[in-house]
Amino acid sequence: MAPKFKNISNFLLVCIILCTLNTYIFCQKGKTIDISNLPYYNFGKGVGLTSPDSLFQFNIRFRLQNRITYINNEDQDIAFDGQIRRLRLRFDGFVGDPKFLYVLQLSFAPGDVGEIEEGSNLNIIRDAVVYYRHNIHWNFGFGQTKLPGNRQRVNSSGALQLSDRSITNSRFNIDRDFGIFINHINEYENAFSWNIKSAISTGDGRNFTKSPDNGLAYTGKIEIMPLGKFQRDGIYFEGDLVREKTPKLMVSGAYHINQKAKRQAGVLGELLYEARDLKSVLLDALLKYKGLALSASYMSRQTSDPVTANGEGQESIVYEGNGYDVQPSYLFLNHWEVIGRYSHLSPNQSVASHYPVQDQYTFGLTKYIWEHAFKLQLEATLDHLKYLDQSEKSNVYVRFQIEMGI
Repeated sequence: MAPKFKNISNFLLVCIILCTLNTYIFCQKGKTIDISNLPYYNFGKGVGLTSPDSLFQFNIRFRLQNRITYINNEDQDIAFDGQIRRLRLRFDGFVGDPKFLYVLQLSFAPGDVGEIEEGSNLNIIRDAVVYYRHNIHWNFGFGQTKLPGNRQRVNSSGALQLSDRSITNSRFNIDRDFGIFINHINEYENAFSWNIKSAISTGDGRNFTKSPDNGLAYTGKIEIMPLGKFQRDGIYFEGDLVREKTPKLMVSGAYHINQKAKRQAGVLGELLYEARDLKSVLLDALLKYKGLALSASYMSRQTSDPVTANGEGQESIVYEGNGYDVQPSYLFLNHWEVIGRYSHLSPNQSVASHYPVQDQYTFGLTKYIWEHAFKLQLEATLDHLKYLDQSEKSNVYVRFQIEMGI
């Protein structure tokens, strides 16, 4: 955090303490002030409040993403799109004992909530999960949160270098679900480190309350850091903002099977007319060193029969196939960063008549004012699509986005 923000935090802390004391004095009128009854405030990741007896802690954070996009799609008129892409509140802390943690995240932007449909839920809740942290190696979760999937999805959207995740992530990520989460963590400063993360979940996705079934989803993931852990949990944000003094490398692999999935992408997408078993493989690599960052990923999904129909000529189709991303970047000492990304999507022959082969090229320029919490982003993207009949189409967009939060 830059020094000016530390000064602001200290100033706000003093103001809160003074206001609390003044209110207490006004209410008590002549009674002795008992400082031990006052809560403790802190400013770190958001604004925090801890009870005097340390029986609960409450942290609050917010973030927003405002963007405007110039869109030039082939065979369509030029268009401009301005929107609040994300607007979120996050609460976390503990109750009773620091071993019992909670995380709650709510979303309010139209792109997060989605269209309101009759008979469907208002999709505000993103995370609502309780953790038991047994020790530094083991933690257990119960509730709704992100499955241990691909690296880019596990990272917060507020910690991305570009305004959105890749098209490969959009097709194959396994996102959020309700279930049981078990994590075994073994991270060390400059020694071989490894994590195993797993989940057993409903397989239906977040806030799904339609007909239940007897199919579950099983996810397992291993993360290996042969050169030691990243500074400040650097695997959870893109770009080398901390300028790692020694090379840091992470490779990971996840496998996900969703039995009797009712949606096109298992936990995401439109409803299928028949349930399907979906199998996903998600591989990642990440390297950071002195401002340089390089990430790469491979993802795939398979099923026995991707096409489902309702007998009236309507179809709902699973996207099966594979894709990969490569994303290099460099952060200059003046906190400007240049980013490139290449993504490729290739559907299997079974669905090639419904989905094109897709290549996407993106160049981005980011100015970090306060790390990922306050940044300006400018990017240009070329999207090339090739269809089964050999016809081709190219689309272009240019986007400016402001991200701000605490």
